Amino acid sequence: MNIIWSKTINPGDRWSGNVCRGRLVKFTALEAGANIAVLMYNFRNLSEHYNMPDTLKAQHTFYLKRGYALMSDCGRAMASIVEDELGWHDSISGYTTRKITDEKYGLTNYQKDSNNYLKSGQENFINELTKNGMSKRDLMPPINFFSKVEADPAGNLVYHKNHCPKEASVTIRTEMDIYLVLSNTPNPLDPKIFYPSVPVRVEILPAAPVDGLDFCVNFMPQTRRAFENTWEYNLLLGI
Repeated sequence: MNIIWSKTINPGDRWSGNVCRGRLVKFTALEAGANIAVLMYNFRNLSEHYNMPDTLKAQHTFYLKRGYALMSDCGRAMASIVEDELGWHDSISGYTTRKITDEKYGLTNYQKDSNNYLKSGQENFINELTKNGMSKRDLMPPINFFSKVEADPAGNLVYHKNHCPKEASVTIRTEMDIYLVLSNTPNPLDPKIFYPSVPVRVEILPAAPVDGLDFCVNFMPQTRRAFENTWEYNLLLGI
Protein backbone atom coordinates (compact mmCIF):
# COMPACT_ATOMS: atom_id res chain seq x y z
CA MET A 1 0.00 0.00 0.00
CA ASN A 2 1.09 3.59 -0.59
CA ILE A 3 2.26 5.45 2.50
CA ILE A 4 0.16 8.61 2.94
CA TRP A 5 2.43 10.18 5.56
CA SER A 6 5.53 9.21 7.51
CA LYS A 7 7.46 10.74 10.40
CA THR A 8 10.16 9.65 12.81
CA ILE A 9 9.47 10.60 16.42
CA ASN A 10 12.86 11.04 18.04
CA PRO A 11 13.51 10.34 21.74
CA GLY A 12 11.75 12.92 23.90
CA ASP A 13 9.75 14.30 20.98
CA ARG A 14 5.99 14.59 20.65
CA TRP A 15 3.44 14.88 17.85
CA SER A 16 -0.31 15.25 17.41
CA GLY A 17 -2.67 15.41 14.48
CA ASN A 18 -6.10 14.48 13.15
CA VAL A 19 -6.38 11.11 11.43
CA CYS A 20 -9.58 10.20 9.61
CA ARG A 21 -11.23 6.80 9.97
CA GLY A 22 -10.15 4.04 7.63
CA ARG A 23 -6.43 4.57 8.10
CA LEU A 24 -3.63 2.30 9.29
CA VAL A 25 -1.17 3.85 11.72
CA LYS A 26 1.98 1.74 11.84
CA PHE A 27 4.56 2.22 14.61
CA THR A 28 8.05 0.75 14.11
CA ALA A 29 10.82 0.67 16.74
CA LEU A 30 14.03 1.77 15.00
CA GLU A 31 16.14 0.33 17.84
CA ALA A 32 15.50 -2.19 20.62
CA GLY A 33 13.67 -1.08 23.76
CA ALA A 34 11.21 1.45 22.35
CA ASN A 35 8.22 2.95 24.12
CA ILE A 36 5.74 5.34 22.57
CA ALA A 37 2.86 6.63 24.68
CA VAL A 38 -0.41 7.19 22.79
CA LEU A 39 -3.60 9.10 23.55
CA MET A 40 -6.57 9.53 21.24
CA TYR A 41 -9.69 11.67 21.16
CA ASN A 42 -12.73 11.94 18.90
CA PHE A 43 -11.75 14.97 16.83
CA ARG A 44 -15.42 15.79 16.19
CA ASN A 45 -16.03 15.88 19.95
CA LEU A 46 -12.82 16.16 21.96
CA SER A 47 -14.60 15.34 25.22
CA GLU A 48 -14.77 11.71 24.03
CA HIS A 49 -11.44 9.99 24.53
CA TYR A 50 -9.64 6.66 24.76
CA ASN A 51 -10.59 5.06 28.07
CA MET A 52 -8.19 2.56 29.59
CA PRO A 53 -10.52 1.10 32.28
CA ASP A 54 -13.37 0.47 29.83
CA THR A 55 -11.03 -0.97 27.19
CA LEU A 56 -9.59 -3.47 29.67
CA LYS A 57 -12.65 -4.49 31.65
CA ALA A 58 -14.95 -4.81 28.63
CA GLN A 59 -12.49 -7.11 26.86
CA HIS A 60 -11.35 -8.97 29.99
CA THR A 61 -7.68 -8.16 29.63
CA PHE A 62 -4.70 -6.57 31.38
CA TYR A 63 -2.69 -5.78 28.26
CA LEU A 64 -3.28 -5.09 24.57
CA LYS A 65 -2.49 -7.11 21.44
CA ARG A 66 -3.86 -7.83 17.95
CA GLY A 67 -7.65 -8.07 17.95
CA TYR A 68 -8.46 -5.68 20.76
CA ALA A 69 -10.43 -2.50 20.18
CA LEU A 70 -9.22 0.72 21.78
CA MET A 71 -12.47 1.94 23.30
CA SER A 72 -13.68 5.39 24.22
CA ASP A 73 -15.51 6.43 27.37
CA CYS A 74 -18.69 6.18 25.27
CA GLY A 75 -18.14 2.47 24.56
CA ARG A 76 -17.11 3.00 20.95
CA ALA A 77 -14.15 1.46 19.10
CA MET A 78 -11.89 4.40 18.30
CA ALA A 79 -9.24 2.15 16.77
CA SER A 80 -8.27 -1.51 16.70
CA ILE A 81 -4.94 -3.36 16.72
CA VAL A 82 -4.75 -5.11 13.36
CA GLU A 83 -1.07 -6.13 13.20
CA ASP A 84 1.25 -6.85 16.10
CA GLU A 85 4.68 -8.48 16.19
CA LEU A 86 5.02 -8.42 19.98
CA GLY A 87 1.72 -9.73 21.38
CA TRP A 88 1.77 -7.53 24.49
CA HIS A 89 1.54 -3.76 24.94
CA ASP A 90 1.33 -1.98 28.28
CA SER A 91 -1.95 -0.31 29.19
CA ILE A 92 -1.52 0.52 32.87
CA SER A 93 1.83 2.19 33.59
CA GLY A 94 0.86 5.72 32.58
CA TYR A 95 3.43 8.34 31.57
CA THR A 96 6.48 9.97 33.12
CA THR A 97 6.17 13.25 35.00
CA ARG A 98 8.71 16.02 35.55
CA LYS A 99 9.38 14.69 39.06
CA ILE A 100 9.93 11.10 37.87
CA THR A 101 12.21 12.25 35.04
CA ASP A 102 14.35 14.48 37.28
CA GLU A 103 14.72 11.87 40.02
CA LYS A 104 15.52 9.03 37.62
CA TYR A 105 17.72 10.65 34.97
CA GLY A 106 19.03 13.82 36.61
CA LEU A 107 17.93 17.44 36.70
CA THR A 108 17.62 19.17 33.35
CA ASN A 109 15.63 22.18 32.24
CA TYR A 110 15.08 24.23 29.12
CA GLN A 111 16.78 27.34 30.50
CA LYS A 112 20.05 25.46 31.09
CA ASP A 113 19.95 22.69 28.49
CA SER A 114 17.82 24.23 25.73
CA ASN A 115 16.25 21.57 23.47
CA ASN A 116 18.47 18.87 24.99
CA TYR A 117 16.59 18.83 28.29
CA LEU A 118 14.93 15.51 29.15
CA LYS A 119 11.20 15.73 28.51
CA SER A 120 8.44 13.94 30.39
CA GLY A 121 5.37 12.30 28.94
CA GLN A 122 3.02 14.49 30.94
CA GLU A 123 4.62 17.70 29.69
CA ASN A 124 4.61 16.45 26.09
CA PHE A 125 0.94 15.53 26.22
CA ILE A 126 -0.10 18.82 27.81
CA ASN A 127 1.88 20.81 25.23
CA GLU A 128 0.10 19.01 22.39
CA LEU A 129 -3.35 19.18 23.97
CA THR A 130 -3.15 22.94 24.39
CA LYS A 131 -3.00 23.22 20.59
CA ASN A 132 -6.65 22.13 20.58
CA GLY A 133 -7.82 24.21 23.53
CA MET A 134 -7.41 21.31 25.95
CA SER A 135 -5.42 21.11 29.16
CA LYS A 136 -4.03 18.90 31.92
CA ARG A 137 -7.56 17.93 32.95
CA ASP A 138 -7.99 16.14 29.61
CA LEU A 139 -5.17 13.69 30.35
CA MET A 140 -5.81 10.01 30.99
CA PRO A 141 -3.69 6.81 31.08
CA PRO A 142 -2.10 6.23 27.65
CA ILE A 143 -1.25 3.09 25.73
CA ASN A 144 2.48 2.34 25.91
CA PHE A 145 3.19 0.54 22.67
CA PHE A 146 6.27 -1.76 22.64
CA SER A 147 6.37 -2.14 26.45
CA LYS A 148 5.46 -5.24 28.45
CA VAL A 149 4.47 -4.93 32.10
CA GLU A 150 2.92 -7.80 34.05
CA ALA A 151 2.20 -8.67 37.67
CA ASP A 152 4.29 -11.23 39.55
CA PRO A 153 2.72 -13.71 42.02
CA ALA A 154 3.04 -11.13 44.81
CA GLY A 155 1.17 -8.52 42.80
CA ASN A 156 4.20 -6.38 41.96
CA LEU A 157 4.40 -4.87 38.50
CA VAL A 158 7.37 -6.15 36.48
CA TYR A 159 8.80 -4.42 33.40
CA HIS A 160 10.30 -6.73 30.75
CA LYS A 161 13.55 -5.13 29.56
CA ASN A 162 14.09 -7.23 26.43
CA HIS A 163 10.53 -7.29 25.12
CA CYS A 164 10.97 -5.01 22.09
CA PRO A 165 13.63 -5.85 19.47
CA LYS A 166 14.79 -3.52 16.73
CA GLU A 167 12.29 -3.15 13.84
CA ALA A 168 9.35 -4.53 15.87
CA SER A 169 6.08 -3.00 14.71
CA VAL A 170 2.44 -2.64 15.70
CA THR A 171 -0.37 -1.25 13.55
CA ILE A 172 -3.70 0.22 14.58
CA ARG A 173 -6.65 0.95 12.30
CA THR A 174 -8.74 4.05 12.94
CA GLU A 175 -12.44 3.18 13.25
CA MET A 176 -13.54 6.79 13.69
CA ASP A 177 -12.00 10.21 13.07
CA ILE A 178 -9.46 10.69 15.84
CA TYR A 179 -7.11 13.28 17.24
CA LEU A 180 -3.94 11.26 17.86
CA VAL A 181 -1.32 12.39 20.41
CA LEU A 182 2.12 10.76 20.68
CA SER A 183 4.98 11.07 23.15
CA ASN A 184 8.28 9.23 22.68
CA THR A 185 9.19 9.16 26.36
CA PRO A 186 10.23 6.30 28.66
CA ASN A 187 7.81 3.90 30.27
CA PRO A 188 7.67 4.95 33.96
CA LEU A 189 8.58 1.40 35.02
CA ASP A 190 11.61 1.08 32.73
CA PRO A 191 14.49 0.43 35.18
CA LYS A 192 17.22 1.94 32.97
CA ILE A 193 19.13 4.71 34.73
CA PHE A 194 19.83 6.50 31.44
CA TYR A 195 17.16 8.22 29.36
CA PRO A 196 16.21 5.73 26.61
CA SER A 197 17.02 6.98 23.11
CA VAL A 198 14.97 4.93 20.67
CA PRO A 199 13.37 6.67 17.67
CA VAL A 200 10.01 5.38 16.47
CA ARG A 201 8.80 5.64 12.88
CA VAL A 202 5.12 6.41 12.34
CA GLU A 203 3.49 5.68 8.98
CA ILE A 204 -0.10 6.30 7.92
CA LEU A 205 -1.56 4.17 5.15
CA PRO A 206 -5.03 3.52 3.71
CA ALA A 207 -6.94 0.62 5.28
CA ALA A 208 -9.12 -1.87 3.47
CA PRO A 209 -12.87 -1.58 4.20
CA VAL A 210 -14.02 -3.40 7.33
CA ASP A 211 -16.49 -6.25 6.77
CA GLY A 212 -18.32 -8.76 8.95
CA LEU A 213 -15.45 -11.27 8.72
CA ASP A 214 -12.86 -8.87 10.10
CA PHE A 215 -10.60 -10.41 12.76
CA CYS A 216 -10.93 -7.52 15.20
CA VAL A 217 -14.69 -7.18 14.77
CA ASN A 218 -15.08 -10.86 15.70
CA PHE A 219 -12.36 -11.00 18.35
CA MET A 220 -14.98 -11.34 21.11
CA PRO A 221 -18.62 -10.29 21.54
CA GLN A 222 -17.67 -7.25 23.63
CA THR A 223 -15.29 -6.06 20.92
CA ARG A 224 -17.97 -6.43 18.25
CA ARG A 225 -20.39 -4.40 20.36
CA ALA A 226 -17.87 -1.54 20.49
CA PHE A 227 -17.61 -1.68 16.69
CA GLU A 228 -21.39 -1.62 16.35
CA ASN A 229 -21.54 1.46 18.57
CA THR A 230 -19.01 3.17 16.31
CA TRP A 231 -20.81 2.15 13.11
CA GLU A 232 -24.03 3.62 14.50
CA TYR A 233 -22.24 6.84 15.44
CA ASN A 234 -20.64 7.21 12.01
CA LEU A 235 -23.91 6.35 10.24
CA LEU A 236 -25.88 9.01 12.11
CA LEU A 237 -23.19 11.58 11.30
CA GLY A 238 -23.29 10.56 7.65
CA ILE A 239 -19.59 9.72 7.51
